[in-house]
Amino acid sequence: MRYQISGKQIDIGEALQTHVKAELGEVIEKYAQRPTECVVVFSRSAHEYVCETVIRLSTGLTAQAKGTATEIYAAFEACRERMDKQLRRYKRRIRNHHVDRKGPVEFGGASQYILAASEETEDAEPDTLAPVVIAEMETKIPSITVGEAVMQLELAGQKLLVFRNEGHGGVNVVYRREDGNIGWIDPRNSR
Repeated sequence: MRYQISGKQIDIGEALQTHVKAELGEVIEKYAQRPTECVVVFSRSAHEYVCETVIRLSTGLTAQAKGTATEIYAAFEACRERMDKQLRRYKRRIRNHHVDRKGPVEFGGASQYILAASEETEDAEPDTLAPVVIAEMETKIPSITVGEAVMQLELAGQKLLVFRNEGHGGVNVVYRREDGNIGWIDPRNSR
């Protein structure tokens, strides 16, 4: 597995890197059998340290966790505990994820755009209805089942996930609703 441990305007020493690899290695070995990459980023927010961790599994799933504390090791431990809890909660589903899948998750390419925010007042008419594109990036869309998409949404703590439905190949969306439930948009089923 590949570890990428870095700090945003913070110097990360060898001792902390060794500690992170050992602790996360235990958590990952316990719950996820085939991780491919682990990215850990330390930063500061006012007087607190922030540790953000992303673990990518060979199944295409991504787990994310974040921890904060006044000490850098305590911030990592808070993050590790959240990751442990998250992976423990989904352990059976993560392991069973391999049973039905014949090969690794396939990803299709797509363009992602960032549009400029409108600075106009509510009463003023916009000059044009064409938005201003301020960034264009490449993104990947996984080809997974609806159940896997919901699990990915919950594991990563995202609000929305666009995916290609393995059942019929169409593009679908799952999202977290304000009432706490999960919404699923499948344009193929519209009449």
